[in-house]
Amino acid sequence: MTKESLAQVPDLSVDLCKITLKNPVIAASGTCGFGLELMHFYHPSVLGGFSTKGLTLYPRPGNHGIRLHETRAGLMNSIGLQNPGTEVFVKEILPKIRGLTNCLIANVGGSDFDDYIEAVEMVSAADVDMIELNISCPNVKCGGMAFGIRTQDAAAIVKAVRPACKKPLMVKLSPNAHDLVEVALAVQDEGADCLSLVNTFSALAIDVYTRKPVFNNVTAGLSGPAIKPIALRMTRDVAKAVQIPVVGMGGIETGIDAIEFIMAGATAVQVGTAGMVQPDILPKIIDEMAQFMASQGISNLKEIQGII
Repeated sequence: MTKESLAQVPDLSVDLCKITLKNPVIAASGTCGFGLELMHFYHPSVLGGFSTKGLTLYPRPGNHGIRLHETRAGLMNSIGLQNPGTEVFVKEILPKIRGLTNCLIANVGGSDFDDYIEAVEMVSAADVDMIELNISCPNVKCGGMAFGIRTQDAAAIVKAVRPACKKPLMVKLSPNAHDLVEVALAVQDEGADCLSLVNTFSALAIDVYTRKPVFNNVTAGLSGPAIKPIALRMTRDVAKAVQIPVVGMGGIETGIDAIEFIMAGATAVQVGTAGMVQPDILPKIIDEMAQFMASQGISNLKEIQGII
């Protein structure tokens, strides 16, 4: 490669809460386990970052019954935050995965304030780079999404957790919120360092033969390409309103999709469902972003971030 061609290679690196990511593509929580699963397809170090499976203070077995259901343009899930608990994560899993990425994001949820606070305190004291506070999971019967629906509840949980969190705090927002921009501004005011959005949309699938809902919990979370235009609009709305970085997600399948989220104001993106359909797709998304930027004479993502 000549010096001239090297000079034309676009810079995909981004700064997220003073952490430099080599590119803006992050594996979304709950879609790649704890990262070791990706080793069958590619090394996670090629990614900008990795968000772990959702963690709670105590182990959770997850939901019973059907957990995944395909739709015409997406995927519904009702996993129920199945996980081994924060103590097992810190003592047994974290030492095995720490070297997989330069930005390890621990996704943490809970059922009540005390659980959230204790879980965040334990995980943020460990060797992770960032906490992603999940206040938006639609697949648990208590906690999770309940804190992300109403502005006052979202603000209260972030205010409670902030003193216990010694790492940058990313708050994952629900698209099912009564007023997403209002929620975003409220959690920013209570100390969120950045935001990730959107989580899955509350949705319903019916088995007409059994005449019952497909999922035991009746509703479940919808993700995939069907939600992308709405997620893109919500990302733009929030990015224009807040002064902290936004990580956009929702239906990203290609490098062009990711570029759209950057143009809408996102600093980085998370990819989830697409990686479940095609496990090696995240590196391809990164390559497609670089190819697009090179073809358009874009030297770095700052040139196009938030231009819409």
